[in-house]
Amino acid sequence: MTSITKLNALQSLLLSALLLCSLTVQASELPSNKQELLDKVVAIVDDDIVMQTELFLRVASITNSLTRQGTQVPAEKIMQQRVLDQLILESIQLQLAQKAGIRIGDAQLNTTLQNIASSNNMTLAQFEAQLMLEGDTYAGAREQIRRELILTQVQKREVDRRVRVTEQEIENFLSSKAGRAQSGVEYQIAHILIAIPEAATNATTAVAEQKANEILAKLKAGEDFQKTAVALSDGRQALDGGIIGWRKESELPSIAADIIPLLALKEPSKLIRTSSGFHIVTVLDKRSDSQKIIEQANVRHILISPSEIRTEAEAKEIISKLHARILGGDDFGPIAKSNSDDPVSAIDGGSLDWVGPGQMVPAFEQIMEQTKVGETSKPFRSQFGWHILQVTERRQQDVGDIIQTNQTKQVIYRRKFEEELASWLLEIKGEAFIEIKNDQTNNEAS
Repeated sequence: MTSITKLNALQSLLLSALLLCSLTVQASELPSNKQELLDKVVAIVDDDIVMQTELFLRVASITNSLTRQGTQVPAEKIMQQRVLDQLILESIQLQLAQKAGIRIGDAQLNTTLQNIASSNNMTLAQFEAQLMLEGDTYAGAREQIRRELILTQVQKREVDRRVRVTEQEIENFLSSKAGRAQSGVEYQIAHILIAIPEAATNATTAVAEQKANEILAKLKAGEDFQKTAVALSDGRQALDGGIIGWRKESELPSIAADIIPLLALKEPSKLIRTSSGFHIVTVLDKRSDSQKIIEQANVRHILISPSEIRTEAEAKEIISKLHARILGGDDFGPIAKSNSDDPVSAIDGGSLDWVGPGQMVPAFEQIMEQTKVGETSKPFRSQFGWHILQVTERRQQDVGDIIQTNQTKQVIYRRKFEEELASWLLEIKGEAFIEIKNDQTNNEAS
């Protein structure tokens, strides 16, 4: 998940927590006619119950939040029913989480609260003060966020297994109009026109069409498009090789807007008939504003880790001796294969393949950046143990397509996750024993 995605998730969690922070509303704030009924059970949900207190406190909390936002509050009966449905669904999920052993410890909760505060440009103290201004308490928000984190985890655990994003789905999205608009693709277009005069006779039009078909056949056989345009096109850009220039999808000529994005590079289009004649277009090149050039290093390394049977000093001594052997002329690959504690890379002589920024831990990345091609670094320590590394090559690589593919996968995943989540919630509600005990509703079980 990208940092932007994480930020959005945290902001959503904060909003949800503030809307649902039922524990922070005091019973004394409720209308007197509600206080008389605080101890009644309003719903039985499998092995759990929903109390009248919980319902009224949640309704009051959401009502307060909606009022602060200037949102019109629904009628009381509707609000109670909506909130009761929400509490029932939460109860079912929390019971599933308990059975699955899902817990949110204080350390994880503290980190989440700190992240929420930071994402809103606040310290924890400022966050607590803001909650108090809005009529909530830090303790209440803390427990509601813990609850929300549990709900998020159980949803992810149960729904993730239902969601699959295929390569074909990614490809289909990227080739769709929405996908192309997201990628910001531009096309360098060339054009050939075989003109027909105004009020042309059928015979004249047929001759022009035959000429256009002959040109198209030659282009399909490999004739150079630009050379052909100079020699035979009647278009305004003929002497420029038929080149129209770079165009974004929204700027494509209307006669070929649906055709151009589907063409392979240098592939001639079919004949396009307009009042001015017969057109053939092609895409000479494509580019994207999603292009992202990074420097990558082809790296191999040896790792010696301290363990129960190897002290820190012994690990450092071993890596130093291996370093001396390599400087003395021994081959890095065989030494890595025989000695490295990284089992994955050791099989391939220590190779980590091409590595870019952010892929390795900071200590490793810093040494990798400082090491020249062909050199072996001095022994250095990371959180995993003692390393030496070699940089065998460096290159500038466009990873825009990889980033775009990953972003597309996330877009499709989120859409499918929401669809599956809605289905799953209906399923678990349908499978649960629910008995509603409500003065306004006859007892019912489902």
